[in-house]
Amino acid sequence: MAFMLKYMMGSSMKNLGNNLGGEKEVKEDADGKETAQSKGMTREEFEEYQRQLVEEKIERDHAFAHKKAERATVRMHMRDKYRLPQSEKDDAQLQMVGGDVELPEDLAKMVQEDEEEEEEQDSFLSMIPELDIDALKTRAQGTITEVKRVAEEKCSVM
Repeated sequence: MAFMLKYMMGSSMKNLGNNLGGEKEVKEDADGKETAQSKGMTREEFEEYQRQLVEEKIERDHAFAHKKAERATVRMHMRDKYRLPQSEKDDAQLQMVGGDVELPEDLAKMVQEDEEEEEEQDSFLSMIPELDIDALKTRAQGTITEVKRVAEEKCSVM
């Protein structure tokens, strides 16, 4: 039902928009580009308008490249933290901006907190200087094999 209504009323609704001034014709030159006359401006105003458009595009591109470099910095920091191989793509993004991108403030605070936690953990292990990790591993493996042997002796299924 909706399809039939749309089909019957579609073309008349389009014409209604044209009659009310909804769509305006854009005058273009032979190349398909807008001209000063199509915008209703003088030549000087149109040139100023075009210059502003170009400047805004350059600013947007610069801001976008800076954001990409910030993200690359975050990825590089994470790769350093978890000892993963670095990406050449991230290095290239940093070089495009100039390499002077710093971590965002929120991330820098998180990094500082993580480093403080790691220092606290290291200080806990340093308080027990006589702790030999390798000896503990060997002793634990010996205990496990002893438990298995005793279980095999007592259990007929094993």
